[in-house]
Amino acid sequence: QAQLVESGGGLVQAGESQSLSCSTSGSASNDYTMAWFRQLPGKEREFVVAISYRLGATLYSNSVRGRFTISRDDAKNTVYLQMNSLKPDDTAVYYCAARQFGLRSRDTGDYDSWGQGTQVTVSS
Repeated sequence: QAQLVESGGGLVQAGESQSLSCSTSGSASNDYTMAWFRQLPGKEREFVVAISYRLGATLYSNSVRGRFTISRDDAKNTVYLQMNSLKPDDTAVYYCAARQFGLRSRDTGDYDSWGQGTQVTVSS
């Protein structure tokens, strides 16, 4: 399993941008489909976006399509989430997830490894 570490969270104002990073270690990152999920206290973890291994095909949730962009740099073993036009509803703990040799998926159960999460807070 890969070990994942997120970074880049914090407090921003509505309309601003923020970038998150997820560093992987323990296995070849280009063998993993990577994803971002988010979660509010007391709520289920929600799919945000995924990027496939090797080809880099993406899958976005309707709530972030057009505002968020996922990318990966396998040479650096890092996946990025660029978040633009942030809204208060985007406030959550954001988690990075990895799935070895798997297809892109919106299901948390399909992912093998998870990071510890990073808080993103968007003030109005």
